[in-house]
Amino acid sequence: MDIHYVAVGIATVLQFIVGAVWYMPLFGKLWGRIHGFDTLSPEVQAQAQKDMMPLLLVQFVVTIVTTVVLAMFIGALPASWNPYGIAGFVWLGFVLPTQISAVIFGGTKPEWVVKKIAVASGASFVCLMIAAAVLSVV
Repeated sequence: MDIHYVAVGIATVLQFIVGAVWYMPLFGKLWGRIHGFDTLSPEVQAQAQKDMMPLLLVQFVVTIVTTVVLAMFIGALPASWNPYGIAGFVWLGFVLPTQISAVIFGGTKPEWVVKKIAVASGASFVCLMIAAAVLSVV
């Protein structure tokens, strides 16, 4: 099975850019309220932002892994399977249930559960569709 690693790299970078837009300008204020960041002092917020770099590096690595696995699925399934459908099934069968479980059992306050699931799973869906788009071009 051939994996086009340049496409994986491009898809990963695009997903990271979309994630930055998703969790900052689009849903940043809501995400901050969900996690209580809005109640922190400016100094604590600044330190939390500085401490994000190792976490972003981990996220980048797991995005590469996800994109490689999606590329493997796309490559292994018959050509009649639509890459967007494959990405949608991956999201529906693996990502969404995992994110729901992480939110409902991860200590999220009840008033934020639905919104947190919607924001996180929405970002994952969009990112998988972007990956499918890039991987299907190659």
